Amino acid sequence: MTIIVLIRHGETNWNIEGRYQGQADPDLNPRGLLQAHELAAELRSSGLTILFTSPLLRAKKTAQILADELGIPLFEEPRLMEIHQGDWQSKLRAEIESLYPDVFESWENNPWQTTPPGGEHLSEVQFRVISAVDDIVLSQPDQKIGLVTHRIPIALIKVHFQGMDPDIVRSIHLPNTYHEEIVIPIPG
Repeated sequence: MTIIVLIRHGETNWNIEGRYQGQADPDLNPRGLLQAHELAAELRSSGLTILFTSPLLRAKKTAQILADELGIPLFEEPRLMEIHQGDWQSKLRAEIESLYPDVFESWENNPWQTTPPGGEHLSEVQFRVISAVDDIVLSQPDQKIGLVTHRIPIALIKVHFQGMDPDIVRSIHLPNTYHEEIVIPIPG
């Protein structure tokens, strides 16, 4: 049995501002660094054996703090990156609503039928993220594995492996340093 611990990165200033991050690369803010250290203390007795992280700075720094404090290996996995939000990246939500009112309304209410302009479709993100999870589970059987990633990848993993309604992907609440253990079947 393989257990995955889904972990969302610590806070950035863009999280506070309501600025769409996507694959843009803002760093953790001081509170985000503190959250990562607090999470490491909380996970100290969790039995985690290895960590995989998105290469985006906010996830990578969170993961490095966890790996250092837990004394476990850390590997980057590019397929765990956040959705590419195209033209929306680095813009405030209000700006996006103003510049792209119809597309944004559709993204909020029908995310599986909408793609951010110049960005990735959810099905593309789901394919790469689930492929990454399957490969990680195959390479680390019977381990407790931490995945340090982002809101949309975590939501897609939950939808896929927990049989959740796919339409929750935009509305599921996953605060910074959210974490949850889930059992993943060996792919095959």
